[in-house]
Amino acid sequence: MQIPTVGFDHKKSNQAEIEIFDLESLHGQEYKSHSPQKPHRITFFMMVYIEKGSGVHMVDFKQYPFESGSILFVRREQVQAFDLSNKPSGKVIIFTQAFLDQVHANMRLPNYTPTHLNQARSPLLNLDEATCQSAKLLIGEVIKEIESQHSDPLIVMYLFSSFALMLHRLRPEERHDKLTKEQSYKLARFFDLLQANYEHIRDANWYAGQMGSTYKTLNVICKLATNLTAKQMIDAFVTIEIKRRLVVSNVTTQQLAFDFGFEDASNFVRYFKNQTDMTPSQFQKQYAEPQL
Repeated sequence: MQIPTVGFDHKKSNQAEIEIFDLESLHGQEYKSHSPQKPHRITFFMMVYIEKGSGVHMVDFKQYPFESGSILFVRREQVQAFDLSNKPSGKVIIFTQAFLDQVHANMRLPNYTPTHLNQARSPLLNLDEATCQSAKLLIGEVIKEIESQHSDPLIVMYLFSSFALMLHRLRPEERHDKLTKEQSYKLARFFDLLQANYEHIRDANWYAGQMGSTYKTLNVICKLATNLTAKQMIDAFVTIEIKRRLVVSNVTTQQLAFDFGFEDASNFVRYFKNQTDMTPSQFQKQYAEPQL
């Protein structure tokens, strides 16, 4: 099974890098390229706010039950699948890295950090009634400004930041007030290096050296931000990407072993099994005929 990659459609929004649409718009449509209920990889960031209904949303091959008042966070490059069987209603907010960069350049908003690499961290947040009302109000104001004839990108960013900061306050595990500005920069630099080199380099000391830092310093930063060591972050990132490729590309174990710089397939299988308690082929078979 080939899993498609879904990109941001700049033609659909007055604001070049952010779009908000009704979750209900995904119900019952005929899709030529892919169904949102089948696994697909996204190249943007996404929040799904559930106003009514329930179901199970898949993110990177884990199932997350949602209900009225839930918010789901999905990062770019993650694989996801909607559950529309009970016809949930709400809002879907999608935005690009460029939009986040603009927000960070103009106002105070915490960086998106790789906490998703810690399997104990959930992309799901359940809001209480008062916060639901605030969420609806802020999302509505963002929509109003986006659709305004005289829409101002700065106002959109301020409103979005208010919404994001409100949610951030409810997720203490995502807060990095303990990180200094320099530590935040180093964490971002580490993650950039990891994204560029993970296929062939899994040595935390190498990454620390590229940053002009020490392994000990890098480890402290990673632990503060994600509760994982630098090596655990590397292994988690590599494992998630292997899982995605096993399903997205339907490649062989031998090919993946080569792609990820392993000496042979047996070493690759051993590495994957140590991380997941199953072989690559066992994992791949789970998604040959996905029941979502």
